[in-house]
Amino acid sequence: MIETVHLTKQYGPHTAVEDLTFTIREGQVYGFLGPNGAGKTTAMNMITGYLAPSSGTVLIDGTDIREDPVRAKKSIGYLPEVPPLYPDLTVREYLLFAASLKGIPRAERKAEAERVIGELSLEEMQNRLIRALSKGYRQRTGIAQALLGDPKTLIFDEPTAGLDPRQITEIRALFRKLGRDHAVLLSSHILPEISETCDTVLILSHGKMAAQGSPDSLAAEHTKTTVTVLTEGDEALIRAMLRGIAGVPELSVTPENGRLRVVITKTGKTDPGAAAAAALVGNGFPVYEIRTEKESLEDLFLSLTGEED
Repeated sequence: MIETVHLTKQYGPHTAVEDLTFTIREGQVYGFLGPNGAGKTTAMNMITGYLAPSSGTVLIDGTDIREDPVRAKKSIGYLPEVPPLYPDLTVREYLLFAASLKGIPRAERKAEAERVIGELSLEEMQNRLIRALSKGYRQRTGIAQALLGDPKTLIFDEPTAGLDPRQITEIRALFRKLGRDHAVLLSSHILPEISETCDTVLILSHGKMAAQGSPDSLAAEHTKTTVTVLTEGDEALIRAMLRGIAGVPELSVTPENGRLRVVITKTGKTDPGAAAAAALVGNGFPVYEIRTEKESLEDLFLSLTGEED
């Protein structure tokens, strides 16, 4: 389990990460989602002990990583954005070397290397030099080293970078499998990558937590629905009547060729269109047109991260 409390990182006057507090538990896959420069990599580097925070705390299975980094890091498998590979070693040699660095007993290293080679489908590449591998297989090798020793907490920074579509599908399936009995945290700036893989999404914007929750709950809580109705009648009466309907917090009325175009905007899972149309018709106002537009997940991401044009 990972727990961050008011985690902050400053570089002079620039604040890269500000006041991050969240908990990652075993049995789920969590995703850091945010545009490039949002602070995802900086946050991960602090969680893994690579960077010291300016303030705040990171606890790994209850151990403060600043006070006892060796103990805390034994529970972490980490793949940074650039995999730490040695190009003059074969895949097998590299994994055996990484196993020794992780303190895995000598008698267990061969079996452990074979296990992760199998999990990442690296059998045909295990005796090739890493320098001769494609970018996709290098990424797989980096993921394999993170799995050595079967750590409870797995952290992956942009783990599918360079993989082809088939490999991406396989790696997503692997993450979902690992999420059953590990605490898995991965980062990406690609919305489908997170929404299709993760149980819980942590959206970062300018170093701050913009929102967190399951993809469905975030959509239900933050997604905007816009309903456009073309009607006619007394504008003041229509405004007053629609404002009295539950689920119609915001509306505008614009005259259009002798009629009125009413635009209703609602945030949340409730669609106000049916209630508005029923109220208009029930009170004798004709409905000539009604159109509902729901914000997409991409639009939601852009609005939460302040990336709109």
